[in-house]
Amino acid sequence: MQQSQTDWKKIDAMKDKDINLSELPEVSPEQFAKTVVRKGLKPVQGKTQITLRLDTDVLNWFKAQGQGYQTNINSLLKAYKDANQSLTKKSS
Repeated sequence: MQQSQTDWKKIDAMKDKDINLSELPEVSPEQFAKTVVRKGLKPVQGKTQITLRLDTDVLNWFKAQGQGYQTNINSLLKAYKDANQSLTKKSS
């Protein structure tokens, strides 16, 4: 096992104001909210990777919304499923 070359005593003695964060991007409240630790929460349902063909303009629109566009597509499809699930059960 390799010995750490970090001066831990110096690190422990540092104050918050002494830490240089200039190279780290600031985290927005929205980004922070997406990083909630899931310990103790219900497990997230598994997802299945598929290949899905979408109209180019539809995909471009979702991508233009920014990071997380695939999650947004999934949320929209899930909302559609939930809204129509009762209709499917009634027609059975």
